[in-house]
Amino acid sequence: MLDWMAWTPATAIFFAVIAGLLLVFTILAIKFPETPRVGVLRIETTRGDRLFITLLGSAFINLIWLGLEVGPQPYALLVCLVYAFAVFRWV
Repeated sequence: MLDWMAWTPATAIFFAVIAGLLLVFTILAIKFPETPRVGVLRIETTRGDRLFITLLGSAFINLIWLGLEVGPQPYALLVCLVYAFAVFRWV
């Protein structure tokens, strides 16, 4: 099924989770519209902006984790979850 590209189950799950997040955030934006808020970055952000900042930051966290060989890669997920919580709470 996924032979057209070098997909692994982990890669497929990753992209499915991203697609699921986009779907959930779209539904939230329709059902519960929000006004932008200003956080520690001193810029107006919405849920979608904070999701983008979280995904971008998580990519960099994982690249740094791999580059510095800090430890097993699944532990980077824990760091990313803490980062995501902080972004959605204070940004």
